[in-house]
Amino acid sequence: MLARRLAILALLASPACHPRAHASQSEPAPAPSATSLSSSAAPAPSAAPSTSAPAPIPTVTTDWCLPGLTALAEDVCYVLPPLPPDRPRRLVVYLHGIVPPIPDSPQQNKVEMVVLHACTRAGVAALVPRGRRGFGPAGARDWWAWPTSASVAPSLVARWAEAKRALEAIAGAPFDRTYLAGSSSGAYALTALADRGDVPSPAFPVDGFAAISGGAVGAGAADRFARGSPWPFYVGYGTYDETTTAGVRALVGALEAAHWPVRAAAHPLGHGTNEVYLDEAFAFFDSEDATGATTGHQRRRGVAGVGKENESPIAPPR
Repeated sequence: MLARRLAILALLASPACHPRAHASQSEPAPAPSATSLSSSAAPAPSAAPSTSAPAPIPTVTTDWCLPGLTALAEDVCYVLPPLPPDRPRRLVVYLHGIVPPIPDSPQQNKVEMVVLHACTRAGVAALVPRGRRGFGPAGARDWWAWPTSASVAPSLVARWAEAKRALEAIAGAPFDRTYLAGSSSGAYALTALADRGDVPSPAFPVDGFAAISGGAVGAGAADRFARGSPWPFYVGYGTYDETTTAGVRALVGALEAAHWPVRAAAHPLGHGTNEVYLDEAFAFFDSEDATGATTGHQRRRGVAGVGKENESPIAPPR
């Protein structure tokens, strides 16, 4: 009897009769090492998505942006209308004409309202950067204007590229097309940049130009344009604006000689910007997108559709 009881006690004390509890229930899991955190705890990064959560709109105090436009920075306004989902995401960087350094001038009001209305209608985002003082014409030297010298170009283009990145963050996705447009002083600045080949650049690709009420090129411009890639170039001017006739004629002639796709359009207007110019420029860029074999910074000389718009229904001034 005593031997039987001792045998039962031995069985109860055996490990087989007391299975070990699971570690997750009775033991803390070991702390992960630095190696395990980097190699197994976090999944490998996947390809960057095409869209992201929009960045917050900055709070900026400036007199440069009139109601209807939003301040991106003290010196840059933007327009961000609903962008058509079935079209490329388009952005225009618009360079104003000379503007006096006072709040809400007629010149500032006109250019910003033209950009606001035309871009909202077309579903095109816009940046309206402010120029620099000290580069205006005689009698308006200290007004906001755009320099045309090569020494200043890199800082201008860098500022526009920075503003574009900031707006893309707010929009939640990059833009597929970037256009550079300008009127009066802005038109002279952008044609100087295009003539020298300062833009397009890797940091600031440009898919089309629009020079309005201005523009000039130097001797040999056709040869310089011919050495680069041909980009759609819209040239709009007023028939009552005699101050720009010679420059516009030289610009259009050089672009046509270099076989760039050009549309020159005249309207019974005076000097300065107008919504009709941007309406036509956007339509022209869209038509080049539709007929060209490639677009954007992939465009190369000789692709289908390049030069097709040279036969403009409205001839440049003679």
